Amino acid sequence: MAVNAAGARLEEQWRDILSVHARTMCEIDRVLHPHGLGASDFEVLDILASAPPEEGDRCRVQNLAGRVHLSQSALSRLIGRLEKEGLVERAVCAEDRRGVSVSLTRKGRDLHAEVLPLQRDVLARMLG
Repeated sequence: MAVNAAGARLEEQWRDILSVHARTMCEIDRVLHPHGLGASDFEVLDILASAPPEEGDRCRVQNLAGRVHLSQSALSRLIGRLEKEGLVERAVCAEDRRGVSVSLTRKGRDLHAEVLPLQRDVLARMLG
């Protein structure tokens, strides 16, 4: 009986986490939509903008895939869309010609700076 109760509590906690995540992502999508971005778009821009100084603002797509919650193909489409909008640019990695790196453009960096307070406000409201 105790095992069932413990399992039920875990499942309830899990569903609460999923609910907070879904509501937060929807709210981020809503506030960023007027700026032409969604939550996943912002996540990629945010990761690129916060790259350590020794890496500059370049990030291998393979490393980016490990940090966002998208499939490799969905991430590739998202990067393609951001590139078409002039927010990021892709380049072949100098150290490994098989790899592709992504970096923010000036336009991408400016848009990220503009919407960062909006995203952080949503996080503060939803998670605070």
